[in-house]
Amino acid sequence: MPAYYKVKWITWKEKKTPIITQSQNGPCPLLAIMNTLFLRWKAVLPPQTEVVTIEDLMAHLGESVLSVTPRENVEGMELNFQQNMSDAIAVLPKLSTGLDVNIGFSGVSDFEYTPELIVFDLLDITLYHGWLLDPQSPEMVSAVGKLSYNQLVEKIIDYKQSTDNNRVSEALIAEQFLESTATQLSYHGLWELNSAAREGEICVFFRNNHFSTIIKHQGHLYLLVTDQGYLQEEHLVWESLHNVEGDGNFCDSEFRLCNPPQRAHETHMKHTPKQLQTEIDQDYLVAMSLQQTQGVSDMKLARQPQQQQGPGQQEGTRRRPKKDKCVLS
Repeated sequence: MPAYYKVKWITWKEKKTPIITQSQNGPCPLLAIMNTLFLRWKAVLPPQTEVVTIEDLMAHLGESVLSVTPRENVEGMELNFQQNMSDAIAVLPKLSTGLDVNIGFSGVSDFEYTPELIVFDLLDITLYHGWLLDPQSPEMVSAVGKLSYNQLVEKIIDYKQSTDNNRVSEALIAEQFLESTATQLSYHGLWELNSAAREGEICVFFRNNHFSTIIKHQGHLYLLVTDQGYLQEEHLVWESLHNVEGDGNFCDSEFRLCNPPQRAHETHMKHTPKQLQTEIDQDYLVAMSLQQTQGVSDMKLARQPQQQQGPGQQEGTRRRPKKDKCVLS
């Protein structure tokens, strides 16, 4: 884990605002939460700050948590709030090493409740994912049902060892679902995510065992660009999330399309910003139409990257990730 993180200053709604960048795997839930707070102006850094340590970020997060007040002045609610506050303070250190989450495939806010998620609740930060089951695939609906990720993995292992052919078949279908959605985002999930997120809402998005800051702007979803490689590119702030492949378009702080530095000198660019925006709109229409067709599962499989690792796998192994990573538990 790096000893410190570099700060990128952007102009967000006409105000200089810090963003914490990263160059490798690390405490992405902590960074995603803090970037959300910075963009909401619920946390601040001294002007011209160039680097911050984990200790700095933890101190700012602790101050933000302690500044929260009960939303309702009811005796029972007050006791519950105090307990939640105590639990949140106790789990804060875990955010600096990673966070285990166990998602459910039926809703974009479907996460197994754990003490760590109390921090999101107290800070009024919604945690989303887009790894949803397609309701128009009855076989997969039957095989996966209301199970969480952990429960589904256990079911697959158990059923594949069964002598009942129906159980073995169900395990294979469930396994196919995990493999065909190995990017941890489905088109149905993308559609539901866009429907659930409120306009202008800044929240946290979980995908590919990573936590990111995300916003909905004029009906489209954008991920905050935190790659340290773009530290000096103040204008490069957001990346559109409009398909499951992850090849979004870069935008500035006002969501105007722009090219990253390595593309800026290419003279053979065939797409203008207007054409790129049209492509984004078309991808959303594709996602919408896929929900109304019976062939959506085939399209998902056709568009699935061949080299993508499965969830919870290290390259070349079948083991689940270590607990100190930002991973599914």
